[in-house]
Amino acid sequence: MVSKLSGDLLPCNGTAGHLLALIRRGYATTRAELAEATGLARSTIALRLDQLREAGLIRDAGDAPSTGGRPSVQLGLNADAGVVLVADLGATHSRVEVSDLAGRPLAEQAMDMPIADGAETVLHEVERMFEDLLVAADRDHSAVRGIGIGVPGPVEFAAGRTINPPIMPGWHGYPIRDRFIEAYGAPTLVDNDVNIMALGEHWATHPNVDDLLFVKIGTGIGSGLILGGRLHRGAQGAAGDIGHIPAGPESMPCRCGNLGCLEASAGGGALAARLEKAGYQTQNSRDVVALVQAGNREAVQAVREAGRLIGGVLASTVNLLNPSVIVIGGDMARAGEHLLAGIREFVYRRSTALSTGHLQILTSRLGERAGIVGAAAMAIEHVLAPTMVDQLVSTPQ
Repeated sequence: MVSKLSGDLLPCNGTAGHLLALIRRGYATTRAELAEATGLARSTIALRLDQLREAGLIRDAGDAPSTGGRPSVQLGLNADAGVVLVADLGATHSRVEVSDLAGRPLAEQAMDMPIADGAETVLHEVERMFEDLLVAADRDHSAVRGIGIGVPGPVEFAAGRTINPPIMPGWHGYPIRDRFIEAYGAPTLVDNDVNIMALGEHWATHPNVDDLLFVKIGTGIGSGLILGGRLHRGAQGAAGDIGHIPAGPESMPCRCGNLGCLEASAGGGALAARLEKAGYQTQNSRDVVALVQAGNREAVQAVREAGRLIGGVLASTVNLLNPSVIVIGGDMARAGEHLLAGIREFVYRRSTALSTGHLQILTSRLGERAGIVGAAAMAIEHVLAPTMVDQLVSTPQ
């Protein structure tokens, strides 16, 4: 048998981990439904469910709708069986949270700290906040099942370390994953901030969309790709770096060392610098958005033109990948229709009719919470993956 989980058709081999996956996704929530979905004997189903109960991973969730006779008991994930620690670290502002296994926040705290202060300083503060939040959530280290961390730079995902991050001096090669495994003894995953934002939007607001492109437009520009229901990181974890695709004037220098990158002309930092030269007090992308929201004509014109440049790059992406949803996030997304109008104009003009026939281009529903939701989703999906659950309950293979 097969079951559709997170956009994938995975073989359901009847282990406890796969039964939990069916229950979590709502594909089979009673013993009879599990038997029908897997082809397993009722006695085997009972054994697997006993293993999941012993591990504290499932609970009774009330009676199923009656079809005549005695109603069946519905099963659900016991979200209180543990917690995940998650952090969304930004260039200057970060958010840290303890959540249950359903992704619900139990305790949360934000902090202003420049990522440029260095790995030791920033991560020491993250650990301190994790400890405070565990106390606030009335949990201890034994409850921690996993950890998810997002950072604003390129990440070698398999190793859990940053690689030559342009705005994170002193972080190159730092073993973020290993540090937290040593501190908490729990599996730790580290990814770049745009990838976890893409995960957050997909997990919380577009779970039935198999092909989604998340574009973060802030000081810089990047994207996260959900393809076939899964996050696509690429061979070395560098997929989605659209900010450095040539798109603007070839004379425009970019922080990556090249000329003419999209980010150098259409990123929030570039727009702020341009408007500052025109006499406005714009230090960053948020200042640009404030001018747009105040109706400033020059700011609106600059944002619309940035949208057109971004739309030109996205048109090629739409032709190549054919997503069904493009989500625009980051600080500049708050410019709303002024930005979206420029993006839509060029995407629909330069992409094929077939690829745009049902394409939606939307702003992020989660806003600034996309990253922390995605970090939780990343950690939860890892610790509750069938293979991880099977190791926990020692299901015979």
